[in-house]
Parts: sequence; structure tokens; C-alpha cells
Amino acid sequence: MSAAEPQTRPSSPAAPADGSVRTRPRRKERQPALSRTQIVAAAVRLLDAEGIEELSMRKLGAGMGAAATSLYRHVTGKDELIELVLDEVYGELEVPGATSPAEWRDAVSRSGHDLRALTLRHPWVASVIGRAGPAHVGPNLTRVSQRMLALLRAGGFPADEADLALRAVISYVVGATTGEAAHLSRLARGGRSEREWPAGVDQAAKQGRDPRRLREENFDYGLQRVLDGLQTRLLRI
Repeated sequence: MSAAEPQTRPSSPAAPADGSVRTRPRRKERQPALSRTQIVAAAVRLLDAEGIEELSMRKLGAGMGAAATSLYRHVTGKDELIELVLDEVYGELEVPGATSPAEWRDAVSRSGHDLRALTLRHPWVASVIGRAGPAHVGPNLTRVSQRMLALLRAGGFPADEADLALRAVISYVVGATTGEAAHLSRLARGGRSEREWPAGVDQAAKQGRDPRRLREENFDYGLQRVLDGLQTRLLRI
């Protein structure tokens, strides 16, 4: 090659000949960084919108714009995720205190109504509340349980019976609310209100009353009878 001849550089094999953006190799896009807090919040939203049957790691990841494998870096699987979301929503509960033995019943009653309201806000809770084993109970659930036990102890129950009394109250609340939450979920999926439910089936329609108010009264009646039994027991301790 003579000195007069212009020197040319060989073209890079990575660059397209026409320089078009359409033919240029695309960089691998990074997935957004995730945290356990974000995953749990997204799972709660999915569960509230679609129910426990629709929860999967793949679907949750897709909704967050991430692969399911990214979620497994923060939670071991669906069972652990359910434990985490259950504890997350229990953080919404505030158990009242009792400054005297006479106040235990009213405080436990209010807590029962609050737990019912929580379950109606998150209808999937009733179906998973028994899945969290004692070894995996989170801080919010622990806090709520301890404060409710303290109410029963303040009322006069010894430690071993306070735990049994709490189980009786929780069993009633969960049992009564499970059917109620399922009924409301069916109506929501069908795009109907309670007042549109057939009069031959709906008790409130028969009585010409507000269905929501009647549901609250029915729940409270059962709860008060449970508390009647506990109060009677206290007289014998």
C-alpha cells in the first residue's frame, strides 16, 4: 500500500452495515429491582382483586413486570407469600386496651367486629387464616394475639384459659365471616348489589331492611352469645 492511498478501518462486526436502529442488536433490558415489601403489597392487591385461586408466582411477577424467578429471591414460594400477606393485612388491626376487668368484654367485642371488617375488605383472608403455622406467625399477628390475650387476662381468665377463650372468639368470627365474604364476592363477580339479590333468597329483602345493616346485626348477635358464654365461665373461676 502506497503512502498516497487512504487508509480505511475495517468495520466492526457488531455494527449493522446500514446503521439502522432496527437492525442494531438490542441491549438486554434490566428488570426492575424488587423488594419483599413491594412483592407483598402487589400480592395483596392481586388477592383483593381476583381471589386466592388466581394467586401464582408467575402471575404476580407478570403484574410487576418481572420474571417469577426474581420473586424467588425474596420469598421461597406461594406458601411463604401467603404467610407474609396475611401478616401484612393484620397490621391494619388495632386492638383496644382495657384499664379495668369490666372493660374486657367491650374491647373483645370491638376487636371481633374489626376482624370481621378486615375479612370483608380482604375476602381471601378467611380461606387462608389457618395456613400460617405457629412457627411462622409474623409480628403483626403476634401483636394482635398478644393484645387480645391481655384483654382476656384483664377480664380474669387464667393464662391457659385465656388462650382457649381467644380461640373460641376467633373461630366464631372467621366461621361467621367466611360465608359472608363469599356471598359478597359472588355478588361482586356477577356485577350485582345486595338489593338485587332475589327476594326469595335474601333475608334482608324479605324484611325490607338494609342488607348491610342486617348482616352486621346477625354477626353481632352471634358474637355476643359467645361472649355471654365466656362471661358465665368467669363467674365460675
